[in-house]
Amino acid sequence: QVQLVESGGGLVQAGGSLRLSCATSGISGIFFRLTTMAWHRQAPGKQRELVASITGIEGVNYSDSVKGRFTISKDNAKKIVYLQMNSLHPEDTAVYYCQGGDNYWGQGTQVTVSS
Repeated sequence: QVQLVESGGGLVQAGGSLRLSCATSGISGIFFRLTTMAWHRQAPGKQRELVASITGIEGVNYSDSVKGRFTISKDNAKKIVYLQMNSLHPEDTAVYYCQGGDNYWGQGTQVTVSS
């Protein structure tokens, strides 16, 4: 019954911005507040990589490739995780997945950045 649903993906030109949302349901407010949430991405022919994570006390970590361009945040009242993506590069093109804790994953949303 736990569901994570990503939205906000699409087609954007290099240098543009997108904001991804991960709406959660079927998890408690306590779980959402205290559990690390993360965004991953997977490009064709490549392994899935961790992009950004946010802890229960809202400490954040980013991969070197997105640091300074992406921002992860969360709304504890709405139980939504966001990924603000600025200054997008063609190499950011991938399916982006939301993760809650170790066991919960969304279905992904496609981000395509054209040159």
